[in-house]
Amino acid sequence: MLLETTILARSGHETFQATTAVDGVQMARKVRPDVILMDVGLPTLDGYAATRILKGDPLTRDIPIIAVTGFTMKVDKERALAAGCDSYLTKPIAPRSLLAEVELIVGKRSNDQPRRKA
Repeated sequence: MLLETTILARSGHETFQATTAVDGVQMARKVRPDVILMDVGLPTLDGYAATRILKGDPLTRDIPIIAVTGFTMKVDKERALAAGCDSYLTKPIAPRSLLAEVELIVGKRSNDQPRRKA
């Protein structure tokens, strides 16, 4: 997700990037970001499983998760939402669409303390 991270960083967001879903879950518990961009097609532990772990953990369950994937079928979106993702974006990602979605999701958390993007 280097492109997505670059887009967010250039727009003034602080970003963090994990190389595996396991690392991402651990990072989310430590950093507690405003929003998580989740690649659902990860090896070993996929993004669906990582989302279920995060949504089942009291420390991370309220962090919005945006699925970012090349899977474009309706069933793929339904699977991501069923796993607990709050939103779904397909690749290729348009920078304005990504920024608009992140701002929409983060805006819904406006009553929370400011946190970081991951």
